[in-house]
Amino acid sequence: MPEPGPKLEMVATAFLTAEWRYLAMLNYEIDPAILAPYIPIGTELDDWHGKTFVSVVGFLFLNTKIGGISIPFHSNFEEVNLRFYVKRKTPDGWRRAVVFIKEIVPRRAIAWVARTFYNENYVALPMNHQIEGDGSRVCYAWIFQGRQNRIELSTHGEPQPTGENSLEEFITEHYWGYARQRDGSTIEYQVEHPRWQVWTARSAVLDCDVAQFYGKNFVEYLHGPPTSAFLATGSKVTVFKGMKLT
Repeated sequence: MPEPGPKLEMVATAFLTAEWRYLAMLNYEIDPAILAPYIPIGTELDDWHGKTFVSVVGFLFLNTKIGGISIPFHSNFEEVNLRFYVKRKTPDGWRRAVVFIKEIVPRRAIAWVARTFYNENYVALPMNHQIEGDGSRVCYAWIFQGRQNRIELSTHGEPQPTGENSLEEFITEHYWGYARQRDGSTIEYQVEHPRWQVWTARSAVLDCDVAQFYGKNFVEYLHGPPTSAFLATGSKVTVFKGMKLT
């Protein structure tokens, strides 16, 4: 059985509970200078063996509840996000975390909640997904300015635990999130879930108008094949209420 992720050391309020399933993760090495404008105050870039990565991630949000309440027609949906990795030194050690550059969901209300409570850069766009077999092929698609964009990944074999010190472990084992606020401050929140197993990717494609959607600075890094790609099984997750850093 997968080992659980780290537990909270203090009482915290669960903001959101859900299941994240079939996480297609395409990972691209990037020049750290490109990410400098996005780094929240109080954090620093996290790297893997001296290499800095961004990830385009598509997955299913299932059985979603906010404050323990399930909202009709807003419980099951797709999400695609562009994210990178930071860390913050605390008295109890390093907190390794994710920062989101842009997140796509198909429901305006979901995007509004994320922008309002966390100032995350969510947008609502038409989306759909396809999942074949038990993860043998997954595809997450969205429409932007009349163009269909997609992230697609096919796998082989059975899901396996992530290797120690592997890139797969680095990408999946971040249990905190940081979000820059409008006043320049930083919100910190914890995400709790078990360790995930992963399928090895046989092929992976990002078909996207990168310049229009993410910005011209990302074109050089996202235009070709990813440095690595895999499909994570996912699990139940809890996102805890955010707290402003002081």
